[in-house]
Amino acid sequence: MTYTAPVKDMLFVINELAGFDEVAALPGFEDAGAETTQAVLEEAARFNGKVLAPLNFEGDKHANAWRDGQVTTTPGFKEAFRQFAEGGWQGLMHPVEFGGQGLPKLVATPCMEMRNAANLSFALCPLLTDGAIEALLTAGSDELKQRYVPKLISGEWTGTMNLTEPQAGSDLSLVRTRAELQADGTYKVFGTKIFITWGEHDMAENIVHLVLARTPNAPEGVKGISLFVVPKFMVGDDGSLGTRNDVYCVSIEHKLGIKASPTAVLQYGDHGGATGYLVGEENHGLQYMFIMMNASRFAVGIQGVGVADRAYQKAAAYAKERVQSCPVDGSTKQSVTIIHHPDVRRMLASMRALTEGARALAYVAAAHCDIAHRHADAATRAGHQAIYEYLVPVVKGWSTELSIDVASLGVQVHGGMGFIEETGAAQYYRDARILTIYEGTTAIQANDLVGRKTARDGGATARVILAQVDETIVALERHAAYAADPAFKSMHRHLSAGRDALAHGVDFVVANTKSDPNAVFVGSVPYLKLAGIVLSGWQMARALLVATDKQSDDPSFYGAKRATAHFFSDHILPQAPALEASIVSGKSGEGGLALKEEQF
Repeated sequence: MTYTAPVKDMLFVINELAGFDEVAALPGFEDAGAETTQAVLEEAARFNGKVLAPLNFEGDKHANAWRDGQVTTTPGFKEAFRQFAEGGWQGLMHPVEFGGQGLPKLVATPCMEMRNAANLSFALCPLLTDGAIEALLTAGSDELKQRYVPKLISGEWTGTMNLTEPQAGSDLSLVRTRAELQADGTYKVFGTKIFITWGEHDMAENIVHLVLARTPNAPEGVKGISLFVVPKFMVGDDGSLGTRNDVYCVSIEHKLGIKASPTAVLQYGDHGGATGYLVGEENHGLQYMFIMMNASRFAVGIQGVGVADRAYQKAAAYAKERVQSCPVDGSTKQSVTIIHHPDVRRMLASMRALTEGARALAYVAAAHCDIAHRHADAATRAGHQAIYEYLVPVVKGWSTELSIDVASLGVQVHGGMGFIEETGAAQYYRDARILTIYEGTTAIQANDLVGRKTARDGGATARVILAQVDETIVALERHAAYAADPAFKSMHRHLSAGRDALAHGVDFVVANTKSDPNAVFVGSVPYLKLAGIVLSGWQMARALLVATDKQSDDPSFYGAKRATAHFFSDHILPQAPALEASIVSGKSGEGGLALKEEQF
């Protein structure tokens, strides 16, 4: 059940693909040099491998327990969280002025990946706290920031996001939780929130809930939602904890996976009203919550990468140990380890290539985010922000979808033993299954990619990215290895076809979203997957270029990078034209919408 963080590959992506030097040169990142970054990643690898990873399997077997409103976490989690907080890991990318370390998102992202690979259930708690910190820093008053952010960054307190209600899942216009203004400027909050990750636990002194609710005279729909801070324990002016607030966990869910992460049903106001504090202005809550949600969506994409890598590592280790059957090429008459069999090699290569491609795309997105926030030039910031916003639903949707495929392949590599819980492979499959659902399903990510990120600007941002893909295609063709290197030939051919497929998808979305939205949105998930495959393939092509030039420096590492990129071009990029075909397949009433409601 061990986990070894792929630090060398992470540093390769950071330095060679994500442009670390440009990020480190941004204002405020002067201390984030190469040596510091490597030291941070190596220490993160040690902590996650030694402290969190050993608790993962135990957390699956011995889930947290609820009794009389209290949640007792899995044995070992409380001590691990104490070490996590004392190590400063919660504050890695948050402002120094509030106690954080102020490192780039590009440095924090691989640490986040390691945490999720080591122990997904545990990692969900810091993930939600990160989102709460981001929301408060962006929209909170100075008083709210000073009162809550330092304790959240230190890990003394944790944060949650309270959106969903029994009748209001993705449709937040149906939120009924109400907030009534009091004479002292606070609000009394009443209502029920469900699916609240780490909504109750015993790992921290306080839990800071960010809650969507309606004030009495609020407009109908999403325009009438406000955001409130509702702490589990009241906080005094000096930061000390006071009386228990009127918010209680009335149950926790029994789930398919992530069993060591308590998913709470929270009841607000059964004893007179939970005291809440308005964040920003009334009726702007959804706008503020989207800050938290977008941070969480990117982080969930990183969860997909982490779980995929953990599943791959376990499957590869098993394939090197499990002896079964003679090789098909007749090279020996004796049974060999299954990694010698072609189909097992194909599965392992698929797992590795998908994971490396998703990792590279996510880290590149993180670099765009850093530049968007820190660059001195406003136009440069805006350009990188647009690219980052285009990539977020792809990182979230594509990385989580492939994590299920990779974890499923991991079970398959194990054969019948993969279906046995004691082996551990099944846990990654079960854990990964939630990732395409929470923080917005894949369809919600795809609809965002179609509507807000492609159609709204007439495909302008998508075409900026496609122009960068074109530059890589030209670089492949002009490289000295192109004429005789099968990897270059394959990558050039399939990336070119994939680029054209994505361009045609963009054109179809732009041309038809207003005139025939059903025809576009029935293909929205294929469009997202197409973007994921092509843009990940683009990063693999860039890796191929670098690895070829540097192969003599480290033949084993760079040789593996070349081989993985070659596999991606041969086996994954060819899916792009098929996805294009499904996107542009027809008008409403045809293709995917041909079946009528009564025919299902």
